[in-house]
Amino acid sequence: MKLCVLANLYGSKPLDEALSILKGMGVEAVEIGCGGYPGKAHCDPEVLLNDEAKLQEWMDTFKKYDIELAALSCHGNPVHPDPAIAASFDKDFRNACLLAEKVGVDTIITFSGCPGDAPGAKYPNWVTCPWPEDFLAILDYQWNEVLIPYWKEAGAFAEAHGVKHIALELHPGFCCYNTETLLKLRAAVGPVIGANFDPSHLIWQGMEPAAAIRMLGDAIYHVHAKDTKIDAINTARIGVLDTKHYSDEANRAWVFRAVGYGHDASYWKDIMDNLRLVGYDRVMSIEHEDSLMSIDEGLTKAVECLKTVIMHDPKPGTMAWA
Repeated sequence: MKLCVLANLYGSKPLDEALSILKGMGVEAVEIGCGGYPGKAHCDPEVLLNDEAKLQEWMDTFKKYDIELAALSCHGNPVHPDPAIAASFDKDFRNACLLAEKVGVDTIITFSGCPGDAPGAKYPNWVTCPWPEDFLAILDYQWNEVLIPYWKEAGAFAEAHGVKHIALELHPGFCCYNTETLLKLRAAVGPVIGANFDPSHLIWQGMEPAAAIRMLGDAIYHVHAKDTKIDAINTARIGVLDTKHYSDEANRAWVFRAVGYGHDASYWKDIMDNLRLVGYDRVMSIEHEDSLMSIDEGLTKAVECLKTVIMHDPKPGTMAWA
């Protein structure tokens, strides 16, 4: 497995400078934002797809630092009820697939998306309970009339352009937010759909990452290394469905933390062990969203922790003592 970073944390720096910093830390691979919420600071597919010289210059930058381009990220909501917003995210996804085909990347990271509650809705509607039964009607519409048809077509487009892995980040607010919902969409669409396994979004829902890894198995196509710290006092008072701004750390039920600051290294070693048990051996990609640390410090500490966690050598075919 390789140590990776979602490089948009250094979006204010040129790609060359960002890769130089990461290489100096011992990072072996990067995940590059190319649209949607991660932005296009280091990669604008509309430019690279239409200018071979700029595409070659872009690819040469990764070769210069001997850093693998592990995945392209275009997290968005391509089934947003506002047609213009949906079209923008959908365009970013398709451009990511076209660029992936040109550069030999087989993994795109995004969200499943979340529709509105009915045709003509203005905003997405994330359903969290089955009663009153209005909510079940919303779920039926979202899944059977919007989500599954969209991803069947989008998945076929991705596969036609060499993208084998659409890694959906399991994120509350979207239809696929846990193991069960991801596997439901995968069963309906096919194995092109899999998970970007980000423990941080599962921890605050009360899930155990090791159990989730075992349930997902070979449906894990990418891993984000991001931690979450549960505030036991605030959670006891208000529960985990917290809509306060992420900057209100003292009063939230939970906050995102750098790897090692929500849970210690032994917790992350257990995640690593279970990833190996289900056959995942690609990258652990650090996503920095720790509001208590600067980018440089949070990234440095996450790298230091993961260097003690990641197993680089392939799983042995036989036991050494056998």
